[in-house]
Amino acid sequence: MSAAIRYPWETAPTNGEAVQVAEGVLWMRLPLPMKLDHVNVYAFEDGDGWTLVDTGFDNGKARAIWQLLLDGPLAGRPVNRVIATHHHPDHLGLAGWFMDHGAAFWTTRTAWLMARMLVIDEQQAPPPESIAFWRAAGMPPGLLAQRAAERPFNFADCVHPIPAGYRRIVEGEMLHFGGRSWKVAIGNGHAPEHATFWSMDDDLVIGGDQLLPGISPNLGVYPTEPEADPVGEWLESCGRFAKMAEDRHLILPGHKLPFTGLPLRLAQMQENHVAALDRVAAAMADSAMTAVDCFPVLFKRPIGTGEFGLALVESVAHINNLARACRITRAGTNNHGGVLWRAAA
Repeated sequence: MSAAIRYPWETAPTNGEAVQVAEGVLWMRLPLPMKLDHVNVYAFEDGDGWTLVDTGFDNGKARAIWQLLLDGPLAGRPVNRVIATHHHPDHLGLAGWFMDHGAAFWTTRTAWLMARMLVIDEQQAPPPESIAFWRAAGMPPGLLAQRAAERPFNFADCVHPIPAGYRRIVEGEMLHFGGRSWKVAIGNGHAPEHATFWSMDDDLVIGGDQLLPGISPNLGVYPTEPEADPVGEWLESCGRFAKMAEDRHLILPGHKLPFTGLPLRLAQMQENHVAALDRVAAAMADSAMTAVDCFPVLFKRPIGTGEFGLALVESVAHINNLARACRITRAGTNNHGGVLWRAAA
């Protein structure tokens, strides 16, 4: 039986502070202006300098905190390399800033391409494809009109421009940094080609958002790929990681606290989405539903306007998985253009 999930550190470092989690490895935190109010970043001692894994957003507050870290725990030594686990802005927002100061950038090809594309794709209003996507998912007409009139979130708001040139990371290769050899294992679902790193020399695993304690990362479908199946990709990735995971592993996650007990945690993350799929399919046996109609069944709590967008894309993700498995089928549209789904006969 898998060991319980344990947290060797009960508290996280504050702004400008670092906690040593292993020889030559520092754990730090950057604030985020959202409900999930922080991201973990890590520094690995490399000769005369450091390798960083993930960076936080690009904003004035984050840069000021990084300067405290560079002058304090990092002892004024240069950042020679930045590694991004995946393309989300809280993980590579400042990669370009460090590159401007001489750091090399390592990440997966998809992460690099996605980030480069999204930084230059600045929009002042939602494109027609987004509005059609929201309508089909069942967004209420009033909220749809409000979102259509607002400037959407743009990567350029919190991601520093990323210069051309990077070092690609691929599945199964062996990397060397921080005095260790690391095997790369790629996951999908939360982000395409999300890199995790498994030390061959001790118990460390860099998990990013693929291996989190206590919370489940968002698995979302977006207008750019409306028929994607991130839930299926997530479940497949968890199954592969389960074959590698051992209770001895100390996971360095992108959010929350470092932890042990990865086999149990992977089983929990799989069960969380399998149970959610079953609940949605069962609810659709009673009545046809849009993605937004599924919120109470899927999340089992009220969804506010601030989290509505993430809830919508995750609900579409579960519907796409059920439709791909032929467990549900389209049943027309409602009066506002929302696509209705019903359990397959």
